[in-house]
Amino acid sequence: MILDVTMPGRGGLDVLKEIKAARPKLPVLVLSMHPEDQFAVRVLKAGASGYMTKESAPEELVGAVKKILAGGRHISASLAEIMAAHLTLDTNRPAHELLSNREFQVMRQIASGKTVSEIARELSLSVRTVSTYRTRILEKTGMKSNAELTHYAFQHQLVH
Repeated sequence: MILDVTMPGRGGLDVLKEIKAARPKLPVLVLSMHPEDQFAVRVLKAGASGYMTKESAPEELVGAVKKILAGGRHISASLAEIMAAHLTLDTNRPAHELLSNREFQVMRQIASGKTVSEIARELSLSVRTVSTYRTRILEKTGMKSNAELTHYAFQHQLVH
């Protein structure tokens, strides 16, 4: 299966988890417009067999699909470098990498200007639950406001 991370309604990470719960052996290649450093590690941890940006060459896509169908995994050379850097420089991780997948999703939506009510409606959560996620995000990242969170997200190119 080829899956996109950014989908209307539920996020691709949620869909990936549901797919892997229902069909654990189904190989999933995530193809996304987001840079590797934003989502790749998260989707691989969630069970994806590979991650590619949509900017990748069509030949690379064909090769990745063949490799995954043969039981392998696919990551680009640049992603391998990013992952190796995370292993050696774990203490210097960006604040957003401390967040759970849901917290990361909520943070991106807050940073894109959505209200807690809009996020709750879109994710089928209660307003109180989204508020709890917001509180956890601010605690984990050491930020104090939505404005600071939004500035951080734009600075790290987590929203466009």
